[in-house]
Amino acid sequence: MRVLLTLLRKEIKQIFRNRMMLPMIFVMPIVQLTVLVYTANLEMSNIEVVVVDQDLSQYSRGLVSKLDGSPFFVVKGSVASYEQAEALLLSDDVDAIVQIYSGFEQNLINEKEADVQLIINAINATEGSLINVYSNMIIRDYSNNLRTELSGFAGQGMALNIEIIPSYWYNPLLDYKIYMFAGILVILVTMIGMFLSALNLVSEKELGTAEQINVTPVKKYQFLLAKLLPFLMIGLFELAFGLLIGVFLVDLPIRGSLLLLFSVAFVYLLVTLGLGLFLSTISSTQQQMMLVAFFIWVTFILMSGIFTPTESMPVWAQKINFINPLSYFMRVIRMILLKGSGFQDIARDFYGLLIYSVLILSLAIGNYRKTT
Repeated sequence: MRVLLTLLRKEIKQIFRNRMMLPMIFVMPIVQLTVLVYTANLEMSNIEVVVVDQDLSQYSRGLVSKLDGSPFFVVKGSVASYEQAEALLLSDDVDAIVQIYSGFEQNLINEKEADVQLIINAINATEGSLINVYSNMIIRDYSNNLRTELSGFAGQGMALNIEIIPSYWYNPLLDYKIYMFAGILVILVTMIGMFLSALNLVSEKELGTAEQINVTPVKKYQFLLAKLLPFLMIGLFELAFGLLIGVFLVDLPIRGSLLLLFSVAFVYLLVTLGLGLFLSTISSTQQQMMLVAFFIWVTFILMSGIFTPTESMPVWAQKINFINPLSYFMRVIRMILLKGSGFQDIARDFYGLLIYSVLILSLAIGNYRKTT
């Protein structure tokens, strides 16, 4: 025990002496959580639209005003022909074209229907889909208002209006920031657990101190514990620090048990520390470790469900995603913080992480013995 405590003191001093490590521990969380949470989201605003109004009537101007008054669209202006509008779309000056045909108002009055063409730049499929949803919602609302106006309030031929009042559970204001904040917090904790621990271990190999320790009476479990425990504590600290930032910055709700969250985080950090240890055993230099880690890191993030649900992935991708620890913790942290889920709700993910930690730590320790 005395040897372990001595090694722990040495590691903590070494961490605080490292000029690169301290900014990553204290500055990186603030930058990530205050900047990325506002930029990494799927919400859209300031969608630039050009209008081709060939009717120039009261109703066509009303539709343009409805678009311009929404929080999503910015009407950049009106052009006389579709060719001019298409040129703006091709030059990427606008995101969509709204074409209102001649006779729009007359058709609405006489036939109770009229056509409007919507042309969307869909190079980015997600952006194109959102523009389509937003514009259809606005046009449908405008159509319903006109139908009521044209039919009159006396009920001549007017169908019964049914009002739908939605109720959004867990995120009533549809604030995307709290959804993204939880995901970015998972990435932050993972970086601390996997990258920093692996860099620290590989640096020992580069300096030759790992070989020196191997010929001393220090047992390998003492050496590894001394290397991994500080980053386990730092990871838990980063989680607490991130939650504190979230509460004050984006009004992050904490509906579930913090004790449960930190218990799952403890097991998750064991997984990331095991991954970091394994990467350090198969790498000879820090550069080599970073290249291998970058490949694993990007794959894990894209399949973690940070931006889109994992259920939307192909079936084969969902099946192989069980090796991705980020997907487990990403799901758990959102369920606990945003939904207030209890242990019975996240038990499957918890036990999955527990088994994962045992397997990866066993593999990493076994490989370490073989290579050092």
